[in-house]
Amino acid sequence: MTYCVALLMNQGMVFASDSRTNAGVDNIATFCKMKVFEKPGDRVIVLLSSGNLAITQATIHLIERQATKEGPSNLWHTKTMDEMATLVGEALRQIQDRDGPYLASKHIEYNANFLLGGQIAGDVPRLFHVYSEGNYIEASQQTPYFQIGETKYGKPIIDRVITMNTNLADAVKCVLVSFDSTMRSNISVGMPIDLACYENNSLHLGLRHHMAEGDPYFSMLRGCWSDGLRRVFVELPNPQWQV
Repeated sequence: MTYCVALLMNQGMVFASDSRTNAGVDNIATFCKMKVFEKPGDRVIVLLSSGNLAITQATIHLIERQATKEGPSNLWHTKTMDEMATLVGEALRQIQDRDGPYLASKHIEYNANFLLGGQIAGDVPRLFHVYSEGNYIEASQQTPYFQIGETKYGKPIIDRVITMNTNLADAVKCVLVSFDSTMRSNISVGMPIDLACYENNSLHLGLRHHMAEGDPYFSMLRGCWSDGLRRVFVELPNPQWQV
């Protein structure tokens, strides 16, 4: 299982992904699920992935191979982020058409999803969710974030905090708290966490941070959040109808 989240706000964007792909008593593997394509001054593109690891890796490898050739599938030549979303969707379909029938015959799930965000010079910052079918939707002021993977535990926290006016520092804290809640409730999501922040119109990635197990800031944050929840719970008034 996986947990990935991407936020789009007036100040910038935040991306985060866990690294766990298998969970069990003695079978845990980690793979980075964040891919960054950056040409400072021209474009910053961040891609988060969930689903069948072989499918997502093959899709990214195909995009990278296409980027070495001239043509419409070259990610360095796309003019807008929606063109980039189309490119990702087409690459995903190509890999699924190649591998899907065989995987289906072996009863292996081959679904994959991507979160794609960033900015290309001349275009505004944009965020997309590319579905397993290769189509996509775009974030908006009403829905300024997307999640993929194990989404249900972190969603209530993001819903209560994130708006288009949230600053980057608060957005990072909110995302990490959502990871803490998810990891506490589902062992299939776990450290390390890959985090990236982009300030709108800067055209370079301002922060990329790898948070390993025992990271001091994350440990402090989850402790403060737990203590705060307990304190607020104790301070809640009792119902008037309590006997």
